[in-house]
Amino acid sequence: MSEERLGRTMGLDVGGRRVGVAISDEMGMIASPLATIDLDRDGLERLVELISRYDPVLIVVGLPVTMRGREGSQAVETKAFAARLAERIDRPIVFWDERLTSSAAERLLTDAGVGRKRRRELVDAVAAALLLQSYLDAQRSQRGRHGTQKRDRSLDSSGTA
Repeated sequence: MSEERLGRTMGLDVGGRRVGVAISDEMGMIASPLATIDLDRDGLERLVELISRYDPVLIVVGLPVTMRGREGSQAVETKAFAARLAERIDRPIVFWDERLTSSAAERLLTDAGVGRKRRRELVDAVAAALLLQSYLDAQRSQRGRHGTQKRDRSLDSSGTA
C-alpha cells in the first residue's frame, strides 16, 4: 500500500435539511466545526465550494445507523447524497458511524450555555466535528497498532461502493 499524503480531512453530518461541516488540521489530529449548509437548491454547490477552498484529502460522511447497527431510511438518503457529491468532486469518501453525535453535540452546546437559537445554528457543525474526531482518533489508534494507516474507501469519486 502506498503511503497517503498528509492533509486535511473533512467531516459531514448530513441531515434532511442541513449538512454540518467540520475540518481537521493538516496533521489529522483535531477536528473543528466549520459550517452548516442548508440543503436548498444550491446547497450541494456551496459544499463543493467549501471542499475546493479547504482541499481535504478525504471526506468522512456520518452514516446514521440504528443502535443495533442497522441502516434505516436516513442512511439510504445519506448514501444517495454522498453519491451525488462524489459525482462533483475528485476525493475519496468514507462512511463513519455517527450514532448519537447530534444528541452529544446538543448536550455539549447546552452545557456550554449556548442559547436555543444559536444552538440550532451550531449543532450540525459540532456534530460533524464530533464524528470527524471519532474517525481521526480511530485512524490514529489503527496506525499505532499497525504502523501504517489504512482507510476503508467505501465510495470512490465515481459513486461506486
